[in-house]
Amino acid sequence: MIWDWDYAFAVAPKLLDALIVTVQAALAGFAIALVLGLLIALARRSRFLWLSLPVAGAAEFIRSTPLLVQLYFLFFVMPGFGFQMSPFLTGVIGLGLHYATYTAEVYRAGLDAVPRGQWEASVALDFSPFHTLRAIILPQALPPVIPVLGNYLIAIFKDTPLLSAITVLEMMQVAKIEGSETFQYLEPLTIVGLLFLIVSLISALLIGRLERHLGTLRRT
Repeated sequence: MIWDWDYAFAVAPKLLDALIVTVQAALAGFAIALVLGLLIALARRSRFLWLSLPVAGAAEFIRSTPLLVQLYFLFFVMPGFGFQMSPFLTGVIGLGLHYATYTAEVYRAGLDAVPRGQWEASVALDFSPFHTLRAIILPQALPPVIPVLGNYLIAIFKDTPLLSAITVLEMMQVAKIEGSETFQYLEPLTIVGLLFLIVSLISALLIGRLERHLGTLRRT
């Protein structure tokens, strides 16, 4: 196999356009995972068994089944029940739901690390549960786990090629289409691999800087 620079330069713009779709899907899925994961973590801590047990069971089921199977279910099965979405929206929701079960465990670790006396003092001062979480618990629980949450952003980004299974035109899907038209897979797949590497390294660098910044703030 011989590298063809002319072909590489020809397909690069299409792959860069697909990179935008890939990044958008990853960021949107991550946003869903952050919000939904916190709600799952709080629900699992609830004293009401009718809430905590079903949420815990659903989270374990989602975390224990492959993301690809979940994407197929959302895209091919759910329309039979009247829930039909575009491939991109399906992919975003699938990524968000799947990784919300993982971010929920990160949030739970952060919440468990808050001294129990903080909770008891809030009850003694007659603070509402919402005020306790917003003003006292979450400001202490979130900063230590933000770097871990950032690592899941990288994981979501690297899982976006699975969206090609539901026809989302992300980088891997575009690379496969270009390769099938010319039977030259070396160039598009290599470019995709390099783009994934570059974005992942940049994300890891930013997460590392954020972690050091938060560490400095905690020491001061």
